[in-house]
Amino acid sequence: MEIFATGLNYKTAPVEVREKLALSEENYADILDKISKIPSIYECTVLSTCNRVEIYGISDNPEESYLDILKILSSYSGLKVEDLKKYIFVYKDKDAIKHIFQVSSSLDSMVIGEPQIVCQFKDSFLKAKENKAVKHIMTRLFDKAMNVSKKIRTSTGISKRAVSISYAAIELAKKIFGDLSDKNVLLLGAGEMAELAARHLASAGVRHIFVSNRTFEKAVQLADEFGGSAIRFNKLFEFLPEADIIIVSTGAKEPILRKEHFKDVEKVRQGKPVFIIDISVPRNVSEDVNEIENVFLYNIDDLKMVVDKNLEERKIAAESAKILIDEEVAKFDRWLKQLHVSPVIAKVRNFADEIREKQLERLFRDMPYLNEKEKENIDLAVRSIINKILHRPTVYIKDKATKENSEIYIDIFEEMFSSKWDLRKKYSSVKKGNKSEK
Repeated sequence: MEIFATGLNYKTAPVEVREKLALSEENYADILDKISKIPSIYECTVLSTCNRVEIYGISDNPEESYLDILKILSSYSGLKVEDLKKYIFVYKDKDAIKHIFQVSSSLDSMVIGEPQIVCQFKDSFLKAKENKAVKHIMTRLFDKAMNVSKKIRTSTGISKRAVSISYAAIELAKKIFGDLSDKNVLLLGAGEMAELAARHLASAGVRHIFVSNRTFEKAVQLADEFGGSAIRFNKLFEFLPEADIIIVSTGAKEPILRKEHFKDVEKVRQGKPVFIIDISVPRNVSEDVNEIENVFLYNIDDLKMVVDKNLEERKIAAESAKILIDEEVAKFDRWLKQLHVSPVIAKVRNFADEIREKQLERLFRDMPYLNEKEKENIDLAVRSIINKILHRPTVYIKDKATKENSEIYIDIFEEMFSSKWDLRKKYSSVKKGNKSEK
């Protein structure tokens, strides 16, 4: 049996192909069920995100499994098998394990270090578990993948640097103010960027969020989501003195905030700083605002420089993470190969236990005067002797299972304890043969 990983992602397929294969909540279980019922597949799970649809599993014939999976994906997407083949990748054994670890650690993500993939990866496994599509090996593999992901995030700091404009804005605010728990925020605009900023600000624990938008209903909707207050657009200048942080993200074609709007703010705030982030394109805050004392203005280009720098640092951290992944892949591959020899070791131990039981039964029959405690002590002593005798050959065969040509060593080990090598039977048959010749 081999571990495999197959599917497509943003590296192998354009969005117009990926969107045809994206799985919804309604059809996820059906696709998983169809794949898990492929005769050559023993365990499997399906990971579906906006950037990838990938299948991980255990198969005794990965090539056959791949062709069957192609047919299922073709039927679901409406794409021909031959067309799908152009975009589908296939990894086996160590390459598959490495890919799975890279995905769970966000090293294979479009944005290295992004945290969403960890939840998506975990969720895919839980769904597979609910549908009884995974067993021992895949459970061990996913547990290890999550462990590797956690280790990479804590040891390399790969996800600590902000790589979205909205998040970079909040990180910049923290550098200026430190603790944000006593800060009021004014959001101008209620679009996607403003919503992301509000989400980051709420998680940073700001005191209050005010939202102002030309469409008042949108301001109310966004403010309610984060327990804030909506302000009518024509009243926003009255609230400027209340704001420690102002984030501007509107579709206006000219500046909304100008220097003259802040002429009274400095007096009211008595020297307390105001941090303004203009993430609008075109810019919605005039540059001369930066001339006001204790007012700090940053635009999207300033934030992009922060993001670009942080992306470079994440790439450096990713190189360290790849070394760690190579080590963990080697460990898991070693465990997997040793797992293949476990049935043989179990067979040998069962053989030894049968001998122990027969010998003890004969011994106890010949020594009826032994009490239960004495019998128990003898049994424990014999078990200990067997374990010590079998320990070295067990360690030996586990080590050989990880080497090339391991099948040769495993076959020899198994045959050594096979009944066909019972010398008494062999010599007995030889003697009978000699007598008949006479």
